[in-house]
Parts: sequence; structure tokens; C-alpha cells
Amino acid sequence: MVNINQLRQTASRWKEQHKKLLTGLKKKNASDVDKLFHRLHDEAFEKIDCLQCANCCKTTSPIFYQRDIERLAKHFRIRPSEFIEQYLHIDEENDYVLNSTPCPFLGDDNYCSVYDSRPTACSEYPHTDRKRVQQLFDLTLKNASVCPAVFDILEKIRLAKP
Repeated sequence: MVNINQLRQTASRWKEQHKKLLTGLKKKNASDVDKLFHRLHDEAFEKIDCLQCANCCKTTSPIFYQRDIERLAKHFRIRPSEFIEQYLHIDEENDYVLNSTPCPFLGDDNYCSVYDSRPTACSEYPHTDRKRVQQLFDLTLKNASVCPAVFDILEKIRLAKP
């Protein structure tokens, strides 16, 4: 089981080093960086079971796009406006996010009750296996203190540097 408080503290301690690492990787060939991240993503998730952690669902909110709102409203058989009223608010960046954490759709067993209809941001989390991963490095740095897989990826890259 992942100790989330320890992850947060360790990620905070290494944040500046990880930031420098990502800044350097932004200058590298995008295809090479994608291959590296995708390989390390796969390796990390061979060891880490999201159902044992679910820290992302417990501590952060995904961004809800209109298509996510419509899909979830359909799932609940309510109007999109009702879904927004019941579950969402607009944050300081003008995005729809959950009213509270942990996610209201997260069960005690760490299973998502809306898994098949979940927001795109959830299905793509932690975004380390996406194409053009360099474009998301600011988010990757933030996610290192939330997701043990992201922290693991950054540490493997950091430790591999001569």
C-alpha cells in the first residue's frame, strides 16, 4: 500500500530536481521522450495498483468538459444542468471541477461507480502515456505528489542521468 503522506513529502523534497529534469527533457526529441515515458509508464503500472491507492480520486478533481458532463448526465438520467448543479462548480481557471473531494463517485473499495462514463481526464490520468507528453510537463510535476506512478517515472529518469 502506498503511503500518500510520505509520497507528498518526498515529491516536495525532489520537486526542484524534477522540474529541472523536465525542463531539460523539453529540449529533447519529442518522439524519444514519448517512448521513454511510455515505457516507464508501463513499468510503473506493472507494480502499482490504482485500486490500492486511488489518491487521485481522493485528493484532486478532474476537469469536466461539456462532453463529460453530457455523458455523466445521461448515465444518471438527468439533464446536464442538473448534473452541474449537483456535482460541479467553476474554478479559478474557469473549468468545471467537482464540488468536493474525495470524488463522490469513488466507493469505499476504491472502485469508480461511473467508470464506464468517467471524465476524459480520469480515463487519461496520469497522462504519462499520452503522445506529446512534453506538453503536459507542468501537470506531470504536480501529479508527482499525487500519483506514485508519476513519481516513480520521474525518479527512474533522474537516477538514470549520468
